[in-house]
Amino acid sequence: MTALPRGETPGPSAEDHDTTAVASPTGPPPETTSPAPGAAPDPEATASAGPADPIDGADARSGRGDTDHDTDTGTESGAATGGDPASQEGDEGSPSATAPVGTEIPEAPEGTGGSEAPEGTGDGGGEAATDGAVALSEAEAELAAQRELRERIEKRKAEKEGPIPAGTKLSGTAADLLAAVRAVESGEKTATAFFDSPSAPAPAPVPAAAPRRASPPVPAQSRPGSGVARTVTRGPSADAVAAVSAVLTEGGAPVTLAGAVAGTLGERSADLLRADPWQLLSVPGVRPEQADGFARALLGAECGPDDERRTAALVGLLLERAALRGHTAMDASAVRAGLAERAVSDPDAAVRHAVAEGVVLVFQDGAEPAAPAGASGDGSADAPDADGQPSEPVQVLLGLDRYALAEESLADGLARLVNACAPYGDDPAWERAAETVGSPSAAELVRAVATAGVVCHTGGEAARAEPAALLSAAHGLGLRALGTTHSVDGRRRLAEAIGDPSAAVTLSGLLSGTEGPGRDEEGAFALDLLVVLDAPQLDVENAAMLVESLADGARLVLSGDPAVLGSAGAGRVFGDVLAARTCPRVTSRTPDPGPIGELVSGIGIGELEQVAAPGKEVVIVPVREAGEAVHRTVQLVADSVPRAIGVPPADTQVITVGHGGAAGTRALNTALKQRLNPGPGRFGGFDPGDRVVHIPAPGRTVPGAVVSADAEGLHLDCAGTPVVVPQERVESSVRHGWALSAHQAAGMRWPAVVVVLPGDAAQGLSRPWVYTAFSRGERHLSVVHGVDQALPLAVAQTPSEDRTTRLRTLLETSAASAAVRPADG
Repeated sequence: MTALPRGETPGPSAEDHDTTAVASPTGPPPETTSPAPGAAPDPEATASAGPADPIDGADARSGRGDTDHDTDTGTESGAATGGDPASQEGDEGSPSATAPVGTEIPEAPEGTGGSEAPEGTGDGGGEAATDGAVALSEAEAELAAQRELRERIEKRKAEKEGPIPAGTKLSGTAADLLAAVRAVESGEKTATAFFDSPSAPAPAPVPAAAPRRASPPVPAQSRPGSGVARTVTRGPSADAVAAVSAVLTEGGAPVTLAGAVAGTLGERSADLLRADPWQLLSVPGVRPEQADGFARALLGAECGPDDERRTAALVGLLLERAALRGHTAMDASAVRAGLAERAVSDPDAAVRHAVAEGVVLVFQDGAEPAAPAGASGDGSADAPDADGQPSEPVQVLLGLDRYALAEESLADGLARLVNACAPYGDDPAWERAAETVGSPSAAELVRAVATAGVVCHTGGEAARAEPAALLSAAHGLGLRALGTTHSVDGRRRLAEAIGDPSAAVTLSGLLSGTEGPGRDEEGAFALDLLVVLDAPQLDVENAAMLVESLADGARLVLSGDPAVLGSAGAGRVFGDVLAARTCPRVTSRTPDPGPIGELVSGIGIGELEQVAAPGKEVVIVPVREAGEAVHRTVQLVADSVPRAIGVPPADTQVITVGHGGAAGTRALNTALKQRLNPGPGRFGGFDPGDRVVHIPAPGRTVPGAVVSADAEGLHLDCAGTPVVVPQERVESSVRHGWALSAHQAAGMRWPAVVVVLPGDAAQGLSRPWVYTAFSRGERHLSVVHGVDQALPLAVAQTPSEDRTTRLRTLLETSAASAAVRPADG
């Protein structure tokens, strides 16, 4: 390929020739043709070249092709190697880093929450300043809203024929949940009685038993949060923590785990640990070998590798780890293989015991078998068919009840919306609205919404204008319409497109009640139309809560780019709904503009080629090792991009593959802080002016900046919203934010983006990862490229549906049942 023409840009500054550079003696070429994205730098071509400005000294390289938004999205950054993405990116999404030395955050007053609460629990300090024991953080409000919705679900569930089968040997939270459910089902207690108890667990979502009547209009004065109980979450008591500390000491486990154990297992944590030491595995971060050592210290010769308590805990752990990778279920054979790796001599018996005890549920072809026999043997059913021939093997899946019930509730809820829809196809006002929205794709979307209760819309960044046009048209028709996005940045962009700030909210704010129109007396949103943008980021539990909150007759539009990375939580909601084909699908024909849009469109169909970038919209910066990648990245953010492109460092985002490694987010954030905002890290490793991200709950990333710190906590400014993170949550929920992973950056965009691809990141690349990272820049994209041919190979590989879920099967089964129901009648 030939070099692209270079535009006129200012010459290199003195900073570009920093003598502290880590670049190799034969650094990237200053004035020569740079290699294609997948090609290694030519040493002979660069032998005489010295350090140079990355933008002025490197030509643009990229790829082109037609837009294809039908690409599957399940692949995560760790899928290429078969590893756990949580170990590559998830450790920042569910924070667990050690607090920097030298913290000067004042100690919390006595009586405040313990600092040893389990990491990633979700309250994370919230997204708004707290006011003593009265105000709720957004995360706490979201949890309260979930408890309220689950209460209504339990009331309907109590009307069913019988309870869900479960064992009688459960302990801890599972036992409390089972007792609560059965008490409600038998009429001994009301669901409210359990939710009023601060230590009682909130039941998991279950499928709706009956349609809800339509939501009556709610006055505009009904503000967000009107249906949310104003309660404050309480931590474990001091006595419970002390009792757990004694048991942990006896078993040789770190006493620092006491707060996390008590917060996870409840007030009876000490007794539960003595009876079943492997309950320690329910605490995030505890490894099986650590729990085994703890059990041996407490039980002595009584315990062994086949102890039923151990095998049941391991089954649950395997499924929890699978959920971190996005799976809502796991093949029974994979579970048995995982048990065998942990020295379990009879994995079949262990799986049967876990099913019998209610630790997991077993599914076969989307239906729950009457007995767990299908979970034994080779994991498949091969009984003869009517002709006496062996039938096709049937996959047997195991799943945790929280995800299984969420998928069933979501499938039922979507079917309810589809069946309760009253078509507007004969209303001339809708046709007039379709004719005035401005583009053929937007008109098609308006017509689809007029005739269907659930509609899927796919497209890239430019296609977001079509849901915005739909919302504007719906407002003109007098409908109560609202758009929701994954991030605060997405909400801002949608509000600007609509021209009405009140027409867009974040999904977390809508579910928590802090944003949106509020709820009626039955808990339904006061909406006629809800448009969910960034739908690929929707996990199954939030999706179930969202659909459950829509009244009969309301319309739902799921809109997003199916080529981006999937949700941080379990499930593949958008991909499963698209694959099930149970609702209309509108594919946008609006391509993303400019060289970046052309590059990203090509990546979407597996092509990585050169694009014309006369304004240096796309630049490739070749590097040879991680130290050089870090140096070049700092140079780009601090000097080259501001001078050549005109984008300041505050508007330039660095994206890299993982958090660890010599060029991961931690290393890059350290180098960028030293250059852009040096300081001693006086406030828990942070200084005023530091660029950070607040992670109030796993999978949610809120960019911000440090303002100050005091006895109340760390004060942040998150897009103009003041946020106070309590001291005990700073370590687990605040990170430096100059560099992010692609999962954290999903749903957000910046004027300029620098994507860092060091050599050790090659195995973490995939087409969805590259597509997501490269599409975050609005005006400029720099690629610090050191992975040679791994980049084009990752783009060319067809992404696979790497998440095991049941939603597609449930939707297809529901649609088939609805199709034959009239004939049966």
